[in-house]
Order: sequence, then structure tokens, then C-alpha cells
Amino acid sequence: MSEEDKELELLKAKRLREMQKNITEQQKQEELKTQKPSTSNAPSPREILVKQLGYRGIEILQNAESQFPNETKMVVDKLAELIQSGEVTEIIDGGKLLALFRSIGIRVRVETTIHVEEDGKLVSWSDKLKERTMEPKENTSQETSSQETSEQNTL
Repeated sequence: MSEEDKELELLKAKRLREMQKNITEQQKQEELKTQKPSTSNAPSPREILVKQLGYRGIEILQNAESQFPNETKMVVDKLAELIQSGEVTEIIDGGKLLALFRSIGIRVRVETTIHVEEDGKLVSWSDKLKERTMEPKENTSQETSSQETSEQNTL
């Protein structure tokens, strides 16, 4: 029976080592789980950049992301890195961001409208041009009708 006792003791020792190994693995996994939420609280590179953007900066960033998603991600990552390191401290407005994109060869298209003041109101330039192109047509139709009435009066 002593041989059986030795085998039983060996099996118990082996099982004890396995259980201890499992416990340490579980503890490591729990530590990793508790560490992950703390790293997720760190702002993303885009959030870091958005905090630094000024007038129309968000608009330019959104246009760039929709037109050039991969290239914009690289630019955002690098800008966030520069902001975190303290190399970029100024507010980046839309014009500066657009100039940056264009200087590295990314031609971000931006919808542009021009407004002019007319009678104290702002009117879009395209509407103003439409009015001007419509007026001569109306005048020519009025002129022809006035010519017709004058011809009828002479008869």
C-alpha cells in the first residue's frame, strides 16, 4: 500500500500545482480587466484634436474624414501626438487645418457660399445672379409687348 500512497500523494501534488496555476492565471486576467477601463478613459486622438480646434475646424475635419478617411486618420493621430507633447499649443481654426491638409497633398473640398448685402439683407450670390439673368428676359418680353401695343395704336 505504500506505493499506492506515494502515487496518491503525487497525484494530489500535481492537482494542487494545476489549481495554483489556474488561480494565478485568473488573477492576471482580473488585473488586465481592471487596467483596461483605466486606459479606455484616455481620450482618443480625435477627441484631443477636437478640443484644440477653433472656428470651422470641426467642419473641415468632418469633410476630410468623409473624403479621405485613411489619410485623415494618420493626420489626426500625428496632430494629437504633437498636441500632447506640447509642440502645438495654439487653437487650430478651419483655415489653418485646411491649409495643413492641402500642404501635404490632401485636397479637401469645402462647400462655399458667398453672400452680398442687398437692402439690408444678406442674399446669396447665386440668387443675386439668378435675379439678374431673369430681369433681362422679363424686360425683353415687356419691350416686345409694348412695341406690339404701339404698333396697334398706329394702325
